[in-house]
Amino acid sequence: TACSHLSTSSTDLIRDGKGLENFHQVGDANWRVENNLIVADRGKAGFLLTKESYKDVYIRAEFWAETDTNSGIFIRVTNPTTIAAASSYEVNIWDIRPEPKFGTGAIVDVAPVKTPITNLAGGKWNVMEIRAVGPEIIVKLNGIETTRVNDGRFKEGPIALQFGPGVKGAVGGPIRWRLVQVQRL
Repeated sequence: TACSHLSTSSTDLIRDGKGLENFHQVGDANWRVENNLIVADRGKAGFLLTKESYKDVYIRAEFWAETDTNSGIFIRVTNPTTIAAASSYEVNIWDIRPEPKFGTGAIVDVAPVKTPITNLAGGKWNVMEIRAVGPEIIVKLNGIETTRVNDGRFKEGPIALQFGPGVKGAVGGPIRWRLVQVQRL
């Protein structure tokens, strides 16, 4: 399959509330350990940015989000001080994004979801898989491929986990990370 299972050479960035030491905190989100999870639910915007850089990578993340959560996994971040879709690939977690084609499972401004579906992630545990090799990026949510693209703009960089504002600047819902694993390919 396009997103294969992790081998023994994978690294746990987050597992059962452990792993904050693998990241730099950027922005003002209130990242913390709560009930063996890494959680953020307050602040204007913030990221957990990996201390290491990745080029070709497979990521498997288990997360819990509300329908109004604005989060995501940014890969190949080229500007660690201004983490944005303009300088990295933003794999979105935001069910109620005003432009649904770039909602949960899409790569913002690069690759829309194949079929926009409401309530993709909200209110439950989910598994997001991202496989980036060269210019090809494949995204799966709960085992279903949501998008696939060839885009060579960003070659390498850290990974960032996002807590973002909601619609029209409202506070976004919480994001909870249970497991984030990476494997260099």
